[in-house]
Formats: sequence, structure tokens, C-alpha cells
Amino acid sequence: MTPSRADAAMRVGLWLGLVRCLMPALSGRGVRRASDGHPQTGPVGIRGLLADTRPLSVPAFRRLWTANIVTVVGAQLTVVAVPAQIYAQTGSSAYVGLTGVFGLVPLVVFGLYGGALADVFDRRTILLVTTSGLIATSALFWVQAAAGGIGVWPLLCLFSVQQAFFAVNQPTRSAVLPKLLPLDLLPAANSLNMTVMQAGAIAGPLAAGVLIPVVGLEWLYLVDTVTLFATLSAVVRLPRLPVLGVPAGAPGVRAVVDGFAYLRHQPVLLMSFVVDIVAMVFGMPRALFPEMADLDFGGPSEGGLAFALLFAAIPAGAVLGGVLSGWVSRVDAHGRAVIVCILVWGLAITGFGVAVGLADLRGDGWQHLMLGVALAMLMVGGAADMASAAFRQAMLQGAASDDVRGRLQGVFIVVVVGGPRIADTAHGAAAAAVGTAAAAAGGGVLVVVGTVVAALAVPSFVRYRVTRGPADRTG
Repeated sequence: MTPSRADAAMRVGLWLGLVRCLMPALSGRGVRRASDGHPQTGPVGIRGLLADTRPLSVPAFRRLWTANIVTVVGAQLTVVAVPAQIYAQTGSSAYVGLTGVFGLVPLVVFGLYGGALADVFDRRTILLVTTSGLIATSALFWVQAAAGGIGVWPLLCLFSVQQAFFAVNQPTRSAVLPKLLPLDLLPAANSLNMTVMQAGAIAGPLAAGVLIPVVGLEWLYLVDTVTLFATLSAVVRLPRLPVLGVPAGAPGVRAVVDGFAYLRHQPVLLMSFVVDIVAMVFGMPRALFPEMADLDFGGPSEGGLAFALLFAAIPAGAVLGGVLSGWVSRVDAHGRAVIVCILVWGLAITGFGVAVGLADLRGDGWQHLMLGVALAMLMVGGAADMASAAFRQAMLQGAASDDVRGRLQGVFIVVVVGGPRIADTAHGAAAAAVGTAAAAAGGGVLVVVGTVVAALAVPSFVRYRVTRGPADRTG
């Protein structure tokens, strides 16, 4: 076979693999596992579409997940309260915008360094320290608000300290899951966690918007402080989670660099970050929502229903995708699943951009119809993004060795946080040049193209399958 024919055959094989990955969902049949671990096929039905709750049968995970339900809502109250307090004190959106800088820098720095800490010290100890730090900073927010507030710069610094504790806590929490759960339950566990996070991202701001005029900022901070004790209780009851076989002493910059060096030699894990960056940088159009709501869907220049619906659509789709995530546990081909989910995300964003472009063609009724289509596309994209993230997290947790899981989860946090912020800048510049609809639709097309190129460039990523087995008890 000539090289050109071999290359063509490889491409055909990859596309056939993607089709086979979708076939169980299209046929209404899925893969089930007998007690001996061998696959069994059978009709999935409605029950099989709902979220796989088997991870909740593990007491340690169940306690963490249940505590997270109340903790996430409390955390979102503070996420809203801090900008609201800064604006109330200064009347300046520029000062409010500084929360992005004061929040992003510690997330990046301590996300990477916190992952290195999680690869050396007992992870239960790290969770105890960082959860206590989050409680302390939330309590300080409450004290200062009850006392009448402090200056904007001390407030921003306190916010940065809280984000630093969060940045160390999150990679550590993700890194412990392979110690608590069998590898084949990691996608389901990640879906359950992300469903709670996305639901909190909707419920928290809504509750905050209602409660701030009624009870004041100090009560929101107090609720956040109290709810964090639920997580602290769950962490206290965890077993010891040491990482054996690592050198003693606190890690430095070299440990972070070694984590990136490890990633460079793991093409499957590296590509999990590359495809996510492609999806977020090219495909996240949230910076365009205010202009779209105003000019394309006839909303007011500040806020309004269309504005709120556009911002809520992707998280709402992610929650719906989480509720209907029962299928993720029946998929072994995680690499193909990630590619398919990101392609769906890209196509959905393309459809969203087209709907925005068509909204101006006729009157109000047509605008409302196109708004409905745009929201549906964003919800489909949100569901696909949730599934993609669940599989990518499972790949990082299952394929990486235990002594680098923390650092890779730190990189994951940085990519998740940084990607959309880069997208905000890129989409804003593109919209100024070609308009909002073309910027969004073109971004979706670039997601599809970039994902296909990545799949063809690293076929080992597409071929990656989970190895089913018990929880990783090593270390």
C-alpha cells in the first residue's frame, strides 16, 4: 500500500471509529457490564439515560458530593456579593473588572503550585488546610461587611487570598477520586460533580440577586461561611491519602516544570488539553452576549431577559446533560467520545451564530423564534461540553500516574479558567471586525476544523480506551 493510500485509510478508519462511538446512542442500545467486567449489550431505556449514581454508593465520595451541593450555592453567593460590594462602594465598573485580575492570577499561580503540593503531601491534609482557609476568608468577608465594609483594595486582596485557597483545593479534590472510586466510575463521578457545579452557577446568582436587596451582603457571606463546614466535615472523615514514592520536602518551581515535562511525553493527556483549548478559545462566545441581546434580539442596552437567558443557556444545558449522563459509564472509548462531544459543541456554536445572524431579517416574532433557536443551540453545546469535560477529567485521573495527578489537575484548572478569558478577548476583536454573528459562527467552524486536525494528527488520542478495574489503592 502506498503512503498516500495508507494515510487515506487511516483517516477513513478514524471517521468510522467516530461513527461506531455514536451508534449505541443512535440505536437505543448501550454497553453494560456483568459482574465479571465483560460487556453485555441490551436496551438502555429511560432509566439508562439518567445520571449514573453508582459513585454515590461509595461513602467517602457520597459525603463529599452531598456537602458540595450546599457549598457550591454558598460559594456562588460570594462570587456575586464581592463585585456587588465593590460597585456599591465605588460606582465604577472598572474596579469591578479588577476582580477578574485579582481572581485569575492566584488561580493560575496556585493552581499549578497547588497541584505540585498535592503530589507530595497527604491529600487529605491539603484539603483540610485549604477548606479551613476558605472558611476563614469567607468569615472575614462577613465580618467586614457587618462592620460597614473596608476599602476596595483590601477587599480585592482578601478575594485573591480566597481564590488562592480555592486554586489549591480544586486540583487536590480531583486528584483523590481515583483513590476512592473504580476507574470505570470516574466519568459518572465527574458528571455528578459538574452537574452540581453548573446548577450552583445558576441557582447561586439568582438567589443572590433576590437576597441582596432584602438581607444585605453580610448575610450572603455568612451563608457561604456556614455551608463550607459541610465540606470540612466530609473531608475530616476521609481516610489518609498519602502519595508514596516521592521525595520529601516542599516542592518548588522545578516540580511544576517536571509536571509539564511529563505531559510533553504523554500525547494522549497532552491532546486532552489541546482539544479543550481549541473548543474554548474558538467556541466560547459569551463576550458577545450583551451586544447580541441588545442589537440582535431587541433587548435593552443594560440587562434584560434575552441577556439573562443567553448567559444561563450553556450552564442550563450542562445541568440537563448531567441529569441525562447515564450513558457516560457505558462508554469505554474515551478519546473518541471527547472528539465527538467537541464536534457537537462546535456545530452547536455554529448553529448559534447562524441563528443570531438570521434574527435581524424580520420582525419581533421572528426575533423571538431565532432567540429560541439560539438558546437551544447553546444548551446543546453546554450538554456536549459537560460530557467532554467528564471524559477528559477521567482520562487525566485514570491514565496519569498517581505522583503527577495533582499537577495535571492544576493544569486542568488553569486551562478551564484561562481558555474562556482568552476567548472573551478573541471574540471581542473578531466581532469588531466581522460582526457578532460571523464571529460566533466562524468560531464554531474553527472548533470543528481544529478538532478534526487534532484527531488526525494524534490518532492514539482517538483510540484511547479506559482500563476498567478497582480504585487505585497505590500510594
